[in-house]
Amino acid sequence: MSMIRDLRAAVRPALRKDSGSYSSYDTTRDPRAASAVVDCAVYRDGRRVSREEALTPHEAMLQVRRDGGFAWIGLHEPTEAEFAGIAAEFGLHPLAVEDAVHAHQRPKLERYDDTLFTVFKTIHYVEHAELTATSEVVETGEVMCFTGRDFFITVRHGGHGSLRTLRRRLQDEPELLAKGPSAVLHGIADHIVDGYLAVADAMQVDIDDVENEVFAVTGKGVSRGVDAGRIYQLKREVLEFKRAVQPLLRPMQLLSERPMRLVDPDIQKYFRDVADHLARVQEQVLGFDELLNSILQANLAQAAVAQNEDMRKITSWAAIIAVPTAVCGVYGMNFDHMPELHWRYGYPMVLGLIGAVCYTIHRTLKRNGWL
Repeated sequence: MSMIRDLRAAVRPALRKDSGSYSSYDTTRDPRAASAVVDCAVYRDGRRVSREEALTPHEAMLQVRRDGGFAWIGLHEPTEAEFAGIAAEFGLHPLAVEDAVHAHQRPKLERYDDTLFTVFKTIHYVEHAELTATSEVVETGEVMCFTGRDFFITVRHGGHGSLRTLRRRLQDEPELLAKGPSAVLHGIADHIVDGYLAVADAMQVDIDDVENEVFAVTGKGVSRGVDAGRIYQLKREVLEFKRAVQPLLRPMQLLSERPMRLVDPDIQKYFRDVADHLARVQEQVLGFDELLNSILQANLAQAAVAQNEDMRKITSWAAIIAVPTAVCGVYGMNFDHMPELHWRYGYPMVLGLIGAVCYTIHRTLKRNGWL
C-alpha cells in the first residue's frame, strides 16, 4: 500500500493554493498552443448543462458534486503535467495514468478501486489509388477511457478517431445518456467497433483486387503473378488490424456478461451487441490472414510455373537449333572424302533435311505443349 501511495503522490501536482484556477493543470504546454482538453461538460438527467463559457475539469467536478449528474472530459494527447492535475482531481490510479499519457497499449479492461480503465485501438482506413509494396492501408490510434461513478474521461492519441460526432449523437439520446458514464463507455465501444466493420469491408476490396490479379488468366492462359511485396504489405496491415481487434474481444465479453457496479444493468445488455459485432470482425480478420497466406503461396507457385514454362520454351528452341548446328558442324570439317561433298544436289538436300527434322521436332513439341 505504501508503494501505491508513493506512486499516487508522484503524479499529483503541487498543492494548489487556488482551487478555482485551472492553471495548475498545465505547466509545460506553450500558452499559445491549443489546450489538451477538447471538450468538458456536465450532464444531468441525460442533458448537457449549458454554459456560455467553457468549463474546466475542476469546475465541472464542483458542479457534479453540488448538483449531481456526471462530467465528461475529453482530452487529446495530454502531457504528463496536464494530466497530473486531472488525475489528482478525480483520484485516478497512477498506473492507469501512466498508460493513458504514454499510450502504445494493447486493448484491455482494468479496474482500479472505483474506476474502470479501458483501452481501445482505433483503426482508420487510408484511401489509396493503387496498392503498392509501400502503401499504408490502415492507421491506428488509441482511446483510453476512465469510467467512474460521476465522471467519464477520454484520452485520445492519434490524428483520427475524433469523438465529437459521437458526443453530439449521444446528446440527441438523453434517455440513454441518463444512464450515466457507462452509457458513454458503450457509445465509444460501439462507435469504434462500427469503425472496424467499415475498415474490414474496405480491406476486403483490396484483398479481392489482389486475388483477382493473381488468378487472372492472360491471353496465353498463364498468369505470371503479381508483385509479392504488395501481398506482404497487405498482410502486415491485416496483422496491425488483428492486434487491435483480437485483444478487445475478452473485455467486451466481460462488460456484457459480468455484473459491474460501474456499469448500469440496462447498458450491459447493449455490450452484447458490441461483442457480437467484434466477434464478426475478428472472424473476418482471421479469414483475411489465412486468405492472404493462400494468395501469397499461389502467387509464388504461379511465378515458379511461369519460370518453368520459360525454361521449357528455351529448351525446346535449343533442341531445334541443335539439328542445324550438328549437321553444319559435320559438313564444316575439312575432309576431302565426304559423302555428297561433290554431288550437285548435296547442298539443297542437306538444307531440306535440316528443315524437315526441325519442322518435325517443332510440331512434336508444339503438340506436347512445350511451345
